[in-house]
Amino acid sequence: MMSQAQNDLITRIAPGTPAGEMMRRYWQPAALVDELSPERPVVAVRLLGQDFVLFRDGSGRYGLMDRDCPHRGADLAYGRIEADGLRCAFHGWLFDATGQCIQTPAEPVGSTLCQRIRQKAYPVQERNGILFAYLGEGEPPAFPELDCFVAPQTHVFAFKGLIECNWLQALEVGIDPAHASFLHRFFEDEDPADAYGKQFRSASSGTDLPMTKILREYDRPIINVERTEYGLRIIALREIDEQRTHVRVTNQVFPHGFMIPMSHDMTITQWHVPIDDENCYWYAFFTSYGAPVDKEKMREQRLELFELPLYKSRRNKTNEYGFDPHEQESSTYTGMGLDINVHDQWAVESMGAIQDRTREHLGQSDKAIVQYRRLLREQIEKVAAGEEPLMWLDSRSAKAIQGPATMDGIGPSRGWETFWMEVDVGRRRAAPWGAPVPADVEAGTAHLRLVTH
Repeated sequence: MMSQAQNDLITRIAPGTPAGEMMRRYWQPAALVDELSPERPVVAVRLLGQDFVLFRDGSGRYGLMDRDCPHRGADLAYGRIEADGLRCAFHGWLFDATGQCIQTPAEPVGSTLCQRIRQKAYPVQERNGILFAYLGEGEPPAFPELDCFVAPQTHVFAFKGLIECNWLQALEVGIDPAHASFLHRFFEDEDPADAYGKQFRSASSGTDLPMTKILREYDRPIINVERTEYGLRIIALREIDEQRTHVRVTNQVFPHGFMIPMSHDMTITQWHVPIDDENCYWYAFFTSYGAPVDKEKMREQRLELFELPLYKSRRNKTNEYGFDPHEQESSTYTGMGLDINVHDQWAVESMGAIQDRTREHLGQSDKAIVQYRRLLREQIEKVAAGEEPLMWLDSRSAKAIQGPATMDGIGPSRGWETFWMEVDVGRRRAAPWGAPVPADVEAGTAHLRLVTH
């Protein structure tokens, strides 16, 4: 258990809070590119407890600024897009993407007032369908060479979803291997051939066994957690028999991301981004190592489940997440349908807006949670001491963060340690876009190349 002060330290992210200052040292997903429609490329954004306006001007440049006009505080999210920037609808003041005021048309001819006005603005970069913003001071860090950033647009699909609770409890469900055997348990298995775009529905690598069957029948995983240069590697082992073991390799990517396998050919890289202390968005990249992503199908699947413009699940607390006691008896463990995002959302929202960790009791299966919280506290303290935290990268160190490797498959009970690496290397080397092999995985399979050659 932890004290209330300790819980506040690792959950509260408003400006001036220790965790908030740490979070502002990283690029943060701020919006999907799809949210800036051609007809109206302006959107209000709330991020890390602050209000902004995000826009694309008539020349295609992205801008992110504080939302209140520096003239008299009107809402810039209702401004007019022009070739040079965003114009406030109140008095016509025009701001470019850097926040510089370039026109104050109601002022007398020859006025130089606009030259002295600059709205607080923040760097924005687009990566494969997601717009990232840097809210910190000074130069922003470099982007790591994660697969979702390295892969071409054809092989990456981006989406998001709203969760109405604190970011930390939403993140922690993604680094908890044990919960999948219960929360995401299905009593009947679908044909893995119909699993495209669905989580936990395909077959594990090296077998025709559906993931759902493995999770249902082997619910006591052995969990290994190790620190890495990007955060944590989490390996869950489910022994099928003396010869075979199911291996699932996932990663926590600091500060608030994780990377998990979706199928043999696809991974999910996901961030749980604080809107404020009591709400967050998950932003996800679905990255393919094989054929180009069928983005139309992926989008249609998700728009059946989420309502725009807030990207709110159609099953939520207002309708009891679609809970059906008959379904709970016969087909799913939760009785809340087939979408595992709904399951996760119920679990973390049911904890309250901010989970009271003074009342929890952790077990052996929570070792990744314990390790992550320890890591989080350490990095908060580093920033408070004036140091750069883990995964704050310059251009040189960013090139060293590749992958990271993920895998879901059944391999030998003896030798699983290299089996999962071999599977990951194999799909990377076969990827049409030249997926990089992470250095640690390259080293772990070096002996195989020597034998081959």
